[in-house]
Amino acid sequence: MQKILDAIQADELDAIGSLPVPEHYRGMTVHADEVGMFEGLASRDKDPRKSLHLDEVATPELGPGEALVAVMASAINYNTVWTSIFEPVSTFKFLERYGRMSPLSKRHDLPYHVVGSDLAGVVLRTGPGVHNWKPGDEVVAHCLNVELEGPDGHNDTMLDTEQRIWGFETNFGGLAEVALVKSNQLMPKPAHLTWEEAASPGLVNSTAYRQLVSQNGAGMKQGDVVLIWGASGGLGSYATQFALNGGAIPVCIVSNQEKAEICRKMGAELIIDRSAEGYKFWKDENTQDPREWQRFGKKIRELTGGEDPDIVFEHPGRETFGASVYVTRKGGTIVTCASTSGYMHQYDNRYLWMNLKRIVGSHFANYRESWEANRLIAKGLIHPTLSKTYALEDTGQAALDVHRNAHQGKVGVLCLAPEEGLGVRDHELRAKHIDAINRFRGV
Repeated sequence: MQKILDAIQADELDAIGSLPVPEHYRGMTVHADEVGMFEGLASRDKDPRKSLHLDEVATPELGPGEALVAVMASAINYNTVWTSIFEPVSTFKFLERYGRMSPLSKRHDLPYHVVGSDLAGVVLRTGPGVHNWKPGDEVVAHCLNVELEGPDGHNDTMLDTEQRIWGFETNFGGLAEVALVKSNQLMPKPAHLTWEEAASPGLVNSTAYRQLVSQNGAGMKQGDVVLIWGASGGLGSYATQFALNGGAIPVCIVSNQEKAEICRKMGAELIIDRSAEGYKFWKDENTQDPREWQRFGKKIRELTGGEDPDIVFEHPGRETFGASVYVTRKGGTIVTCASTSGYMHQYDNRYLWMNLKRIVGSHFANYRESWEANRLIAKGLIHPTLSKTYALEDTGQAALDVHRNAHQGKVGVLCLAPEEGLGVRDHELRAKHIDAINRFRGV
């Protein structure tokens, strides 16, 4: 591993293909025999630091159409939090199911799960049938894993019957020194970004692109009023940028003035601090308060000059969904993913059906959408929202930050990279956008 890192740091990338691939590497894992460790605890009390382990794991066999990547940096997504607290189900159920699909996929069904759905790094090896990538290529990876042996995914790869999220529903993810990916997950690393910056947009940037911009999601157009929950967070910060870049009018929902200031720095003008306004959409555990929906809708119209949202960018889920359906304009769209506050959504269907509103489910992004989202990063039109970076051995603390919402934007993890700030090739483009790149740093 050290020889590989030395070659990367010395910019001797042509030599990568001649170096031996290590038989073992360090990776962050959860263990199948610990699935019940948090039994009886509330979700908020489950601590990823107890379940995430830094282990030496065996390098997997490289199959056709696949690549092994030396991971310089990765990032934390909410799916890693779910994996670490074994909610809503243990990811070992995913690995077991995948393992039954073919002799090659059986590699993934192990008593440990190497987690992580983002990476930036350097290709080590490619399997048979891979022609677009070679050892030494600097890459990032999106997290869509598909088989495409059936017809369903060929119009939209997200509809493939064997669609999975790499590092969540497959093994050998990106929070490690080496990762196994399908070669069609690879995309060029944005040349003006460091390893940790380049690793951080992947999952959330592509997810926000499909959810908001793509015709598979809300199909946002110029002038749309877009209500964005958690507008300074890992997912919402990209939605805010897409709305501003696309000529829409974002209404940014945040939980404090510090987060409001981040949205202003991104260029947003219409901001609601939900904590300062004191919204309580639930009277108790089982009863929502429509009067609070009305008060929320009134505040939105005050900001927009009397207009209701054309699109609501939903990801908190249970806590906010009833309000989201209510405040959306007649004929508007609620586009939803994640449900980080709970999966069992409740809303008053009268406000949906009688006002011809649509609820659109959106999950990650297809290969084309991921490529387009990464292209915008590479051109400096959308910027990473990295706020803090941890060492690989401190991944548990990084996941706890995200679990407790004690973070802004994205939290990065250094894997092979020995320090921050490495990997930049296009210094001119970086200098042009340096303020935007660092906007979330240290917040």
